[in-house]
Amino acid sequence: MKLLSVDIEISDIFELARHEDLEKYAPFHISVAATVVHAGTETLWFSPKETGSVTPALNITREKAEELLQYLADMQNSGFRICAWNGLGFDFKWIGHVAQNMKLAAQIALKSYDPMFQFFNQTGYPVGLAAVAKAMGIEQVKLMAGADAPKQWQAGNYQAVMDYVVGDCQLTNLIFLAIEQFRQVKWVATKGHTRAVPMPKLKTVEEVLKDPEPDQSWMTTPLPRAKFCDWALKT
Repeated sequence: MKLLSVDIEISDIFELARHEDLEKYAPFHISVAATVVHAGTETLWFSPKETGSVTPALNITREKAEELLQYLADMQNSGFRICAWNGLGFDFKWIGHVAQNMKLAAQIALKSYDPMFQFFNQTGYPVGLAAVAKAMGIEQVKLMAGADAPKQWQAGNYQAVMDYVVGDCQLTNLIFLAIEQFRQVKWVATKGHTRAVPMPKLKTVEEVLKDPEPDQSWMTTPLPRAKFCDWALKT
């Protein structure tokens, strides 16, 4: 079964404080998105500033977001495994919001693979793409910090952001395959040492939601699982 990863970047600029809830700054606008078939087609999704222009607009239109959703649905229905790192809690939600089609976004999200969400459901806390890639021995690295992408986009550095969003899709594909091969997730923890948890089988979001919620009894301010999935379950 072929693998396809998707990633979006937003155009909204804000300074996120440590432990601050990202949703405080919602709703978000999408500047550009990418879809990458592993060892296959790489596609950028953005709206032109003017008809016939090669210069991107600040944000993608509702029509472009709907086109992206339909593409993902078609690929999923044709047998592709659709994957996104934190796609349940972020990417699919905001594609659906911009497309004004939360129903289709939820359908895709629930049948997608989200290794970050599966990791969260095992450990009780999230983990970043770069921290996993480094520990899993993947040589490709993130091209910029996520918070810098909106600033670079608004500054007109479109190609740098496009390269970044495509790179994150490539990285997600490589991590997915590494987890599948080694049946575990390794990551570089805050203090710099490498940790690992078993992940014998990558599951769809629907399958993960059938598992018990994580044990967060040791946490002072745990992040509830509903934070990731309520939008999709209540759509």
